Amino acid sequence: MERYYTLNRYLKEQFGEKVYKLALDGGMTCPNRDGTLGTRGCIFCSEGGSGDFAERVCGNIHDQVARAKARISQKTDARKFIAYFQSYTNTYAPVSYLEDLFEDAIAEPDVVALSIGTRPDCLSDDVIDLLSKLNRQKPVWVELGLQTIHPKTSEYIRRGYDLSVFEGALRRLHRENIQVIVHVILGLPGETREDMLETVRYLAHDHRPDGIKLQLLHVLEGTDLADDYAAGKFRAMDMDEYFQILFECIEALPEDMVIHRLTGDGPKKILIAPKWTGDKKRVLNEMRRQMDELDIRQGRKWK
Repeated sequence: MERYYTLNRYLKEQFGEKVYKLALDGGMTCPNRDGTLGTRGCIFCSEGGSGDFAERVCGNIHDQVARAKARISQKTDARKFIAYFQSYTNTYAPVSYLEDLFEDAIAEPDVVALSIGTRPDCLSDDVIDLLSKLNRQKPVWVELGLQTIHPKTSEYIRRGYDLSVFEGALRRLHRENIQVIVHVILGLPGETREDMLETVRYLAHDHRPDGIKLQLLHVLEGTDLADDYAAGKFRAMDMDEYFQILFECIEALPEDMVIHRLTGDGPKKILIAPKWTGDKKRVLNEMRRQMDELDIRQGRKWK
């Protein structure tokens, strides 16, 4: 029994063993960068388009997959993988290009699922038709960066679409039995504890995705967010503060919603704040310790 529905548990239930993600680069850009909506991206987004840990584009996708698997195999005896397209907006290309790219990825025999990071305003009917077709071959997950439900914050971070667009994309994807994982950022400038909880409750009760990623706000070099941080317009959360709101968010979620992430990583070489996130082992150990203390105070026992 676990405190929450972990991704590791879900993957073992679905595929019978531990599954590892291959971070891949589809070679796309974003309407927030190519001039369609803007040129500087979301205010927190690094030059790598949130895919700083992905393999770089080279040749065909099979080369990327091979490199990513080789890197993982140095540390594990992994046998099953998820092809994860994270950098920028991974449905922002002609359907013919997407079809070749994704078909090649799932053609790998040890790739058991396809995960695609994109925007809800970049899911045309023909793209969803393609994803539905792929989903009949191997499971397809679509990851949407909602971040917040609050209009003032979404305007500040330059998200570029209204909440109704997200709701429509979620309905259309679910109609095709495609799993949706939603990204939420905790600690966005100007948001209160209640603001953050409202976003999580909205997903927990009103517009339920299949999974959620809870991400602490990172301030990275080269972003406009870094300029606002340097100007003292907001402060980054400390560790205890983050854990307090994180645990409240977990409590607000349904027990059957898979939690894909609880912290997130910012590349150390460009991480400005909060610096404490750079020591992942310490963060995870302290998270477990504080969870244990909370369980004791609330009289809960886990086996």
